[in-house]
Amino acid sequence: QVQLVESGGGLVQAGGSLRLSCAASGLTFSRYRMGWFRQAPGKEREFVVSIVGSSGVTYYADSLKGRFTISKDNAKNTVYLQMNSLKPEDTAVYYCAASSRLRTVVTKGDYDYWGQGTQVTVSS
Repeated sequence: QVQLVESGGGLVQAGGSLRLSCAASGLTFSRYRMGWFRQAPGKEREFVVSIVGSSGVTYYADSLKGRFTISKDNAKNTVYLQMNSLKPEDTAVYYCAASSRLRTVVTKGDYDYWGQGTQVTVSS
């Protein structure tokens, strides 16, 4: 079965950096769009960024462009999220997700598989 396993979360001071990883198994990585979402306490899960497994085409939430970078390693079936200049408002559980829809999709309902999430806490 499909598994998405996130890692790399933790506690960091404002202005710091973290790199999240998402290892995918049970799916053909190049046939999916891989995305990152985040959910802060009391808020809806929101789209962060996605990347097409085959082409590497990316799509970012406007508010996060310039600070967050998504990348992938097809040989390892892994997608990464590099987060720089972190702010306390970036505190959330970050989820990796996979969508079979190769068009740009930003709603959680368009993603077929989800990881368990990894906590990112940014202290001020």
